[in-house]
Amino acid sequence: MAYDRSIELRIDALIIDWPNIEKKKMFGGVCYLTRGNMCFGIWQGSLIVRTDPATAGEQLRKPYVRPFDVTGKPMKGWLMVSSEGWPTEATMTGWLNMGREFALTLPGK
Repeated sequence: MAYDRSIELRIDALIIDWPNIEKKKMFGGVCYLTRGNMCFGIWQGSLIVRTDPATAGEQLRKPYVRPFDVTGKPMKGWLMVSSEGWPTEATMTGWLNMGREFALTLPGK
């Protein structure tokens, strides 16, 4: 299944002024990177967000969040958020910021 392009357009509109964001097609979806590190993306109809494992553990308590697992082995610190988790621009921006802020803590590639 291809990723939902309407999510990509929505993200692009929200981050248009964010510096140093690049977009790449990956794992059948699209991923956004900053300084060479993945921070968030889209897989099928879900938003995927990279964060530290402690924050991921807290977020996984929400009913619309689950581990990002497309291979049978969940990716540590990655969340898959269904559309119920980002109904507004503000909530989607919150998820995107979470991923970007975490990626900025990593050494650049």
